[in-house]
Amino acid sequence: MSLLRHRLKECGFNTVQFSYPTIRCSLQDNAARLQRFVQNYLKQHDVDTIHFVAHSLGGLLLRQFFYDFPDQKPGRVVTLGTPHTGSQVANRMGGNPFGRLLLGQSFLHGLRGDVPLWQVKREMAVFAGNVSVGVGRLVQRLPKPNDGTVAVVETFLHGATLHRVYPTTHVGLLFSKEVATAVCRFLQTGK
Repeated sequence: MSLLRHRLKECGFNTVQFSYPTIRCSLQDNAARLQRFVQNYLKQHDVDTIHFVAHSLGGLLLRQFFYDFPDQKPGRVVTLGTPHTGSQVANRMGGNPFGRLLLGQSFLHGLRGDVPLWQVKREMAVFAGNVSVGVGRLVQRLPKPNDGTVAVVETFLHGATLHRVYPTTHVGLLFSKEVATAVCRFLQTGK
């Protein structure tokens, strides 16, 4: 997230990064951690708006966060490569003990597609990639188009403001200048 965070700073945003344990903590636990993180930030900064940008599992975390803690400052949300309908790769990996160990608590709730519905009155952009290079191809034959880890069809979310596909891989969503520009534009204008 560092390069994307830097590009959003250049775009005029004050950015901070939230890190969380994906293996040992559930989405609900991490949503509570994110709530504490946001509250601590608000104690130190007088802001009227907070936007959220998340990659992959982070988008599912945001859905859980807004479900568990709906009273947040206004702002927009962008998810990048998030398997909103569940991850076929994770479901395949979760079929064996080693895969479940690698995915940890994130598989038990989240990656299977069992995250609360998006019923938040907040603008959300969903961005996906369509360059099929990634570890997901080693585990599961993904429907095309896909970003090598998540199929584009897995990224659709009912209630999202917009959905766009970019010529990049799953990880490439974080490094693409075109995606960073689109994130910036959406956060500024909602378009």
